[in-house]
Parts: sequence; C-alpha cells; structure tokens
Amino acid sequence: MDGTTRPEDGIIGTATLPLGLRGDYDRAQPDGTLPEAVLAPRSEADHATWRSLVARQRTIFPGRAASAWLEGLDRLRCDEAVPTLEGASAILRAATGWQLVPCPGLLPDAQFFALLATRRFPVTHWIRRPEELDYIVEPDIFHDFLGHVPLLTQPDYAEFLEAYGHLGLRAEKRGQLAPLARFYWFMVEFGLIAERDGLRAYGAGILSSRTETLHALSDAPRRLRFDMARVLRSTYRIDDVQPVYFVIKDYAELFAAIDQAPALLEAAMRAAPVPPGGHEAGDEVWQG
Repeated sequence: MDGTTRPEDGIIGTATLPLGLRGDYDRAQPDGTLPEAVLAPRSEADHATWRSLVARQRTIFPGRAASAWLEGLDRLRCDEAVPTLEGASAILRAATGWQLVPCPGLLPDAQFFALLATRRFPVTHWIRRPEELDYIVEPDIFHDFLGHVPLLTQPDYAEFLEAYGHLGLRAEKRGQLAPLARFYWFMVEFGLIAERDGLRAYGAGILSSRTETLHALSDAPRRLRFDMARVLRSTYRIDDVQPVYFVIKDYAELFAAIDQAPALLEAAMRAAPVPPGGHEAGDEVWQG
C-alpha cells in the first residue's frame, strides 16, 4: 500500500522506539519535540515533493474526502509548499486552541498522550524522498500534516483528540494500550463518516494514501457501524489496505465514546481479539 504504516500497537506511539528510525531523535527535548534551532531548512526538492503529493491526492478527494476535512485543508492553504507549523498553528489556535509542534517521528506513549492532552499535535519534521512517493514505512510530515491537521480546525474533533490524550495517560498506567491503539488505528487513522451525500473518509491513514483512499470507498472492504466495544477488540493489518472500516455518523460520536472507554477497555483486555477482517455475530454492516 502507499502512504505510511506504523508498527502494530505503536500507532499511538511506542513505549520504546525501534532502531533505525530516520528522525533526529538525539536532539529531541524531554517532551519529545524538536527545538526550532535544530530544524533543517526546506529545500526546493522538499517543496516539489510536497506539491506532487498534494496534487495527486487532490484529484481523488472529490466524492471521497469528508466535507469538514476538506474545509480544514482549504483553510490551511498548504498546496504549494511544505507548510510551516507556525503559520498553521495560528489558524488552529484561532479555530480550536490547538497548535502544532515539530517532532522526529514516532514518539513514546507518555510523550504522545501528554502532547495531545495539552492540545499540541506532534508533526514529523522530515519529508519523504521523491522516490518514496508511493510507499514509506515511517510517518513523515505529509502523513502527519495533510492527514491529521485539517480536522483539528473542527471543534468536535479537536475536543475528542484532547480527550483521547487524557484517556491515553490513564490507560498507559493501567496497561491498556493494546485496545486503545486499535481505537486510534480504526477511528483516527482509518475512520469513515456517513454524510448527507454518502460515505466519506476522514482518517489520516486513508487520506494521505492514494491506494487506501480508492480502496476504502470502493466495493472491496467491509464497512461496519462504529461500535466502541467491537473496535477495541479488532486487530488490524499494517502491511496492506484495510479489510474492514468503521463508520461514524458525526465527530461528536467519537467524543461520546471516550466516556464509555474505561469500562470497555477493561473488558477488551479480557476478551479474545478479533482477527483482521474477522466477522462477529453482532456486527452491524453499514448500509448506504
């Protein structure tokens, strides 16, 4: 698949980072962010890569990308060059109180959750090389910014992601990261939403990947109504397009799910996981 993949149960961060990551981890600060002084300047090749990535995704967004996500993308005005985090943060602060902070890449769980809980979204500083347009293993700025940041202009989603950060800090202490990672994977990276004009994608892992965008809205995968308990037990693929997606009716539904999470996380830790693409007797197939 194209776009970006992340390690199993490391989509929300990792307790210890794997070796060989591309980011400048040696110069990261205690909170996981990079100081402005160490950030490499953007080259024209970087901007050309960004323009190529955005332009080819733009051709498939109509009829597939969620309306609120598209509104956010247009507000950010980031098509022509790698965006600056300062400029985007000014837009986000005015809209929802969020800001963007540069990071080397994947972050340990505690750092990741703490940033979200304080309305700071970590964005990888480096961008993929021109020969990596179709596939990259680690998250880069294209995945983090284009995939995630547009929805941070939307109040309901912004409230949800902050609440997710607080939930993550509690879940980490209770050893409940595996099911919580599944929630992030399916509902932040690979979420779908039912809009008036039909099904649309809002997940960052979908919208930063041409292959995943086309697949997610095709007839190939299964699509289920969002069920928090089911999501927390559902394992996933990191090496291929997703066989199943979950559909929400609005972003407030995600925030409401946070209230259910503590009890459901405990239950998910005791229950048998559902294999990728697996079927359950109570599955509610999305019709539309």
